[in-house]
Amino acid sequence: MQTDHNKPKINRYIDHTLLKPDATSEQIKKLCQEARDHQFFSVCVNPYYVSLSAHLLKGSQSVVCTVIGFPLGANCTETKVFETKKAILDGAMEIDMVINIGALKNKEWSFVEDDIRAVVHAAGEKIVKVIFETCLLSEQEKIKACEIASKSGARFVKTSTGFSTSGASLADIVLMKKHIPSNMEVKASGGVRDIKTARELISAGATRLGTSSGVLLLQGLENVEGQY
Repeated sequence: MQTDHNKPKINRYIDHTLLKPDATSEQIKKLCQEARDHQFFSVCVNPYYVSLSAHLLKGSQSVVCTVIGFPLGANCTETKVFETKKAILDGAMEIDMVINIGALKNKEWSFVEDDIRAVVHAAGEKIVKVIFETCLLSEQEKIKACEIASKSGARFVKTSTGFSTSGASLADIVLMKKHIPSNMEVKASGGVRDIKTARELISAGATRLGTSSGVLLLQGLENVEGQY
């Protein structure tokens, strides 16, 4: 494989993810050790495990990402703001918040923007990614969500929680990339389980991949090409 020196290696695209409701401390410890070993960009964990993850990753190249208003997005804005502030106090460096899907479908544009903006404000200088749950949205709703997210000050738009009917698709990455400004990025999440899919999503414009299969993904690349 010819390496493009202007692009990070594949491991630096990965948010190594464990968001299952029955995740245990031992599984989180394993997740964080894998992130250290493979230098993933982050681990993505539920708020309860932010403090533990931050402790385990101290001094490593991996940071802690957490989810807010997860997985439905229907929490009150005040709840999302409190969650965000607490997560940052516990050591979160990145915030993945779920958009209020129902409000978006109601065409309550100002509310949706204010909801995102409140989390962005609460996060300060930390990166905020806005999860759309694209499988539940029409094309026009996805475009509108991109417009709203870009006005709110968020850094990323993100396809999915991984908890709904489907995850990231190439078509959605292309669409989202097309409808955000150049200073915003796209995170593909849900169903990223092999190196072929990962590469296709990156080629389509994703700059971060949310996956629980990060180690298997790298092993697949190593088996094919001897490096990652």
